[in-house]
Amino acid sequence: MTVYDTKPWLQSYDPWVEHEITVPDETYVDMLERAISFNPERAAFHFLGSTYSYGDLDTLSASFAGYLASLGCLPGDVVGVNLPNTPQYLIALAGILRAGCVVSGVSPLLTPKEMAHQMNDTAVKCLVTLDAIFENRVQKISTDITSVKSCIVTNIIDFLPPHKRFLGKLLKKVPVGKVEPIAGKEIISFMDVVKKYGVSRPKVHLDPGNTCLIQYTGGTTGLPKGAVLTHRNIVANILQAARWFDLQMGGGVACSGFPFFHQAGLYLGMITMSMSYTQCLIPDPRNTDHVCREISQHHPSIMLHVPALYQMLMDNPAFAKIDFSTCDVCISGAAPFSKKAIGALEAIVGEGKVVEILGMTEASPLITMNPRKGKKKLGSVGLPLPGTRIKVVDVETGKLEMPVGEAGELIVRGPQVMKGYHNKPGESANTLREYQQETWLYTGDVVSMDEDGYVFIADRSKDMLIVGGYKVFSREVEEVISQQGAVQFCAIIGIPDPKRPDSQLVKAVIQLNEQSLGADHETIKKELLDRCRENLAAYKVPKVVEITDAMPLTAVGKVDKKALRAAVGS
Repeated sequence: MTVYDTKPWLQSYDPWVEHEITVPDETYVDMLERAISFNPERAAFHFLGSTYSYGDLDTLSASFAGYLASLGCLPGDVVGVNLPNTPQYLIALAGILRAGCVVSGVSPLLTPKEMAHQMNDTAVKCLVTLDAIFENRVQKISTDITSVKSCIVTNIIDFLPPHKRFLGKLLKKVPVGKVEPIAGKEIISFMDVVKKYGVSRPKVHLDPGNTCLIQYTGGTTGLPKGAVLTHRNIVANILQAARWFDLQMGGGVACSGFPFFHQAGLYLGMITMSMSYTQCLIPDPRNTDHVCREISQHHPSIMLHVPALYQMLMDNPAFAKIDFSTCDVCISGAAPFSKKAIGALEAIVGEGKVVEILGMTEASPLITMNPRKGKKKLGSVGLPLPGTRIKVVDVETGKLEMPVGEAGELIVRGPQVMKGYHNKPGESANTLREYQQETWLYTGDVVSMDEDGYVFIADRSKDMLIVGGYKVFSREVEEVISQQGAVQFCAIIGIPDPKRPDSQLVKAVIQLNEQSLGADHETIKKELLDRCRENLAAYKVPKVVEITDAMPLTAVGKVDKKALRAAVGS
């Protein structure tokens, strides 16, 4: 028995959190039906001045399910949802699952070629999309997406209040695409779907082991892969978080800037609906004025954002003026959050409210969290959730367990772990591996665990640098640089060492904050390097420092290291 088998993290749980969970023999649809019945009059979501109740969600999603049945969609068929965070997304989600079909999020940011690849990979039968995307992308690939029998087309303004719909059309503030017929495919408006197909949804039988979602990974290491998540996976992960935060039915309001096509955003949308919570839908999280207004008006009890969005909100003077007394927790994930930035955020929202997490699409997504009320260790992504086992193994072979405090690859077992990658048996076998006669999820995250069971991320394995034979964890260097007062964003990447082909040089890419835009760049670079030399071993100190006007960000607001590497050909 090793230290990981003793589960030292259990001693650090909040007192109300059970050590294990029993996953009931039910589907996500069962959870949703229960939430709808709990209080049909309760607000399900707020959207740009409109409010829709759980009763509305029930009626509209039942009609959506009825349309899919009329189209001939059978349980197990895949429906693609190609929308920003709007009521239409959640109505479609509920309708698709109530019809027994599978939801697959299709990012609105994909190119036509990328869209075609994803839809062909899952043989999408029906696509829900915006009219502007339909005109500019879907029509270009109409002959390539042969499995698609129907396109349901909508516009942002369809679910706005009447006066905003009128002004949106009059002032042409909302992009509108031209919708024309496509041979061999039915083209229908979203509003016709939810108005014309009644409320008698199809009766289908679902098992917990049936596929619920096929969610695509971010694709930072090659083509995106579709993680197959079952109803049991989603139900288990919802119960894990509900017990962790002691959530009560109908007891709160959620606000998130994560897009629904990202598993973290979709998960929050799904747990919110399953608990009969209200959610504030944020179609454009970079509009921080709008986000601040939503928070001020609806007083969320739970917020979930990437660190970059929290930073953008803190840069908006309106954010510090908000009353956060009703906010219980501010969850941060998907990217490193510096200790300095966490301190600044808690100075506004309240001490102890920031909870860092670790998740990935392949785990539905949640794996670890800091306690809600108990000890939070700055820089840690917390403790394994109830029913979740972890080990830290050597990066090279994946078979040697690392001592406490030493870095290695995180591997995970639990009821939230995916079934595999869709149509990719080789990739599945590489990620879901046998270890000691059990199947474990090899995450690619380089972490360490302390004696109390808290997990600390050192790096993604792909972000780890090799400098003269030594390992350099980019996050460690980024943490040091982020302490410098002029830095808004920082990224460490490896670039080829011309003198040693098997080695790399450490490069720091910096974006300055607004207050430092006029400062002398050479002075800032010297200060950064001096700080690094004081706090890091010599081989970890950047050899190249670049100050950029705008750091490339991914769709969810993470620094896009893939783009940075591509720019230097590394």
